Amino acid sequence: MTAPDHLRITGPEDILGFIPHSLGYWPENSLVAMTLQGKRLGATLRVDLPVPGGGSGRSDMLAGFARNVVAYLQADDAADGSLLAFFTDTDADADTETDSAGDGHAWADLLKELELALEAAGLPLRDAWIIGTEFWRNAHCSDPDCCGMPGRPVEQIRNSRLNAEMVYRGSSVGAVPGAQGTTPAPLPVDPAVSLAECGWAEQFSPRRRDRAQFDQVLDVWTIAMHAAIGRERLPVPAPGDVARGAVPGAGTTDAGTTFSGTTGSGTPDAGTDAGTTGSGTPDPWTIGRPLQLSPELAGYLRASLCIPSWRDAVLVMAAAGRSAAERGAEDFGIFDPDPGSAAFPANTPASRPRPTPSPLPGPMSGPASRSRSAPRMPLPVAPGSGGSAAGTVPAAGAVPGYGEVLLGLAPSVPDWTLMVGLERVLERLGRLGDGEATAAAVTARGWIEWCRGRGSYADALYRQALQGHPGYRLAELLAELGRRGTLCGWAARREAAWQKFAPDAA
Repeated sequence: MTAPDHLRITGPEDILGFIPHSLGYWPENSLVAMTLQGKRLGATLRVDLPVPGGGSGRSDMLAGFARNVVAYLQADDAADGSLLAFFTDTDADADTETDSAGDGHAWADLLKELELALEAAGLPLRDAWIIGTEFWRNAHCSDPDCCGMPGRPVEQIRNSRLNAEMVYRGSSVGAVPGAQGTTPAPLPVDPAVSLAECGWAEQFSPRRRDRAQFDQVLDVWTIAMHAAIGRERLPVPAPGDVARGAVPGAGTTDAGTTFSGTTGSGTPDAGTDAGTTGSGTPDPWTIGRPLQLSPELAGYLRASLCIPSWRDAVLVMAAAGRSAAERGAEDFGIFDPDPGSAAFPANTPASRPRPTPSPLPGPMSGPASRSRSAPRMPLPVAPGSGGSAAGTVPAAGAVPGYGEVLLGLAPSVPDWTLMVGLERVLERLGRLGDGEATAAAVTARGWIEWCRGRGSYADALYRQALQGHPGYRLAELLAELGRRGTLCGWAARREAAWQKFAPDAA
């Protein structure tokens, strides 16, 4: 996807052909708004078109809709113009009974409100198009020689020069998020994974507030995420390495073998014209291969997702670094006091299970953990994105809280590369069973998509999680956030936003 040179746009077909690649799918019943920075494409926003029809109050509704669209586009503070594309479920000349302006299409009133709002915001509309199921045309042109009904064939967009260039560079256009048949089929349930998950869940139960166990969970997730993007190799389990539950390295193991728009509910999709930024670039050879996790490790990771405080810490760590995950957990008071500390009652037996067992075979070495009984796994250190390096402690006061990270308000730029690693691990875990662990994995993937500004993909994943595990609280909360039209803070800022293509792609 990386393309250092500009992609040349020679006509409206190229602009319209770029939109599905920017969103990842051909939009339906959607308004797509794009900002312009001179002659360069900026941010892309997709929202559901309002329901056609008349009636009292519709004018106010359309004006409010236009203001909301413009508010999203204003996040691109370098923009000086805008473009609009109406993707409808009919042909360009159909359904004109709501055309109070008399210029031949059902969206004339909305177009007028959008033009007024964009002009007032300093983003004057440069051009607009209406794309139906088979034909498209300019929204302003009434010249029968070039824009006569029913318009030009949509195939001109699908066969445009820029669309061909994007395909050549490796981009593809998929199905609409949530469409029937788009959810990957679950893998056959491996009894070894289920057995490992149950075993680890039983061991985790008394350790939910244990700091040593929390540290190890972050260690293991860090190694898995780095392995998923080619920065680290997962140890290959071999018969007789480490006994589960024993001190690491002291026995044998049964580890086994190896800125875009809204949905119907109002979720905004925002994408940029632009690959990932962050702490380096994922290894293409690794990304192109299926991720393999041993049953023991998969069971460990799935079981850890069922403890909400650990699950949230993993999300925060991927985006903002380990220090943010640790500091937030401390601030929430999820840990029991250490035995022997002033906060630990003298008459309370130090009964927390120790040492912490490991899901990975072989002895562990590395810096000592703060928990004096469990060694810390060696962690790969990667350069951070837009701030401190992942795994290092930023300056005092610079560590963001969980709420700031989960809403995309901090850090200034997340570690998009490590979030790709997290996404790959979650995708694999979500296909290895069902229940709460799968709901957690699918919901977390939805959060990553929301962070990218891909609200439609996020909403489809939240619905998938709730369908498989009704009432899963995190999915409900994040889905409601999307329904309210909340845009992730990172997606709203060009310098922080996830970039699907190279920065100067168009």
